[in-house]
Amino acid sequence: MEEKEMSRLMELGEEYLMHSGQGHCILFLSIIGEIEGHDLSGARIKTTKYEHLLPLLARAQDDGAIDGVLILINTMGGDCSCGLALAEMITSLDKPVASLIIGDSHSIGVPLSVASDHTVIAPTATMLIHPVRLNGTVIGAPQTFEYFKLIQDRILDFTEKHSRADKADLENMMLRKGIMAKDLGTILVGEEAVQAGLADQVGGIADTLRWLHDQINYVKSQQYQKKQKEHSGKK
Repeated sequence: MEEKEMSRLMELGEEYLMHSGQGHCILFLSIIGEIEGHDLSGARIKTTKYEHLLPLLARAQDDGAIDGVLILINTMGGDCSCGLALAEMITSLDKPVASLIIGDSHSIGVPLSVASDHTVIAPTATMLIHPVRLNGTVIGAPQTFEYFKLIQDRILDFTEKHSRADKADLENMMLRKGIMAKDLGTILVGEEAVQAGLADQVGGIADTLRWLHDQINYVKSQQYQKKQKEHSGKK
């Protein structure tokens, strides 16, 4: 691998998948660790910087050579506002996008996961839905509560719109007592996430790439048929 490509992979988790035998170019991106946003995380914390991913997603949309996007997700959450910004960018792409949850997709990772056209979750991977809070502490000030409630509603509305889950069910899962005494929320493992409507299937990388290649082929066939009709109409 060339030095520039190796550097890009190590720094951004970015790679191009081009050897499927189908002639497709897929942009591979990883969202791992903590979603770092407006504030810097600690030096020893593995992070995904949203300001790195935004231009990569813009390139995916603008580059005609890129046919689709594959996103690998293993995150414990992070900055809610910046996570939602990333999710909005992902769902606004007009090319096929598939995500694979392998490990965890917690907190703001949930809307990031459902932003794709198709979400695959590994059998042992987890999704965690919990209320918005600051460093694990529930804030009692009314103004702070209202602000957090606003963010929470934005997350719920986005997740409902881009998944098969109902907002009321999502809110119930968000406020349910969890497995830790100080925590609230719901942990879904593998198939449970599919049943809750937050993932489309249980599987791995082969299943995710298979769906993505099939969808790219479908999009290309639709584009070809459209061009044929336009050409016929000009005659």
